[in-house]
Amino acid sequence: MCTAATYQTKDFYFGRTLDYEFSYGNQVVITPRNYAFPFRHEKNVPTQYAIIGMACVMDKVPLYYDAINEKGLCIAGLNFVGNVYYPPATGKAGEVAQFEWIPYLLGTCATVQEVKVLLNTITIVDTPFRADLPTAQLHWMIADASSCITVESMKDGLHIYDNPVGVLTNNPSFEQQLFNLNNYLHLSVKSPQNTFSSQLNLTPYSRGMGALGLPGDLSSQSRFVRAVFVKLNSRSGDSEAESVSQFFHILGSVDQQRGCCEVAPEQYEITIYTSCCNASKGIYYYTTYDNHQISGVDMHQENLDGTQLIAYAPVKGEQIYMQN
Repeated sequence: MCTAATYQTKDFYFGRTLDYEFSYGNQVVITPRNYAFPFRHEKNVPTQYAIIGMACVMDKVPLYYDAINEKGLCIAGLNFVGNVYYPPATGKAGEVAQFEWIPYLLGTCATVQEVKVLLNTITIVDTPFRADLPTAQLHWMIADASSCITVESMKDGLHIYDNPVGVLTNNPSFEQQLFNLNNYLHLSVKSPQNTFSSQLNLTPYSRGMGALGLPGDLSSQSRFVRAVFVKLNSRSGDSEAESVSQFFHILGSVDQQRGCCEVAPEQYEITIYTSCCNASKGIYYYTTYDNHQISGVDMHQENLDGTQLIAYAPVKGEQIYMQN
């Protein structure tokens, strides 16, 4: 499935992996301030902030997987299959379809605190984008430079959790994921000491044994533990190159390789793309499964007062630098 994370050095970074067995045709898409987003239920949407993120554009509408706005607010939607409930639309004020959730929040909010306030007045409804595109079952990580939350819409209501680790994967629910970290409180980046028994002369025989027991499989709960451990213990310089490089290394710890997760006969889930957004500067970096070169799009190099979507197709093919 997917993993999202935050990272802070001199600037604030946000990104995710998108893990699936096929792509809908992703593009880096900038939605300028004056683009008339065709919201299905809410017609009087306040002044819009510009947005950049990875999306599939259908019928001239960007269906965002993850995005940031010009104010530094970030959102990623990740699969949460089997737990989600969106009520049907009733015509009441404040109804927002799931597929327009990201542009609605990013277009109207500048901070996580503003999102929290807005969530008291709106309802995520199950209106599909098209009849042939069922409503995706998602939960969301929403972050800015000072705070991070997870939002889950379930049968018993809308749950908003403070996210102290800045990581999200898929099932189970976020509060269960957090509690599960207690099972790994013994992990350490340091070489372990013998606490097994004073009667035995046990010594480490390899570097890295402090993290013995860190999950390495591709399940969502294991990826959550691994990503949290790697992110919270990660160290880098604070330059742009060092920060971006380290962020891709963090998410690289949960990368999925073709052949390791079979979802149907001869169909394998892979990490289709990995994103890293400098939310402080409005730059969207990414790599793809077939191109590990880091590519980037700077939203501030475009006319953010425009009315038309601006889209960049991902750079295709592995970029290999030969030195002789």
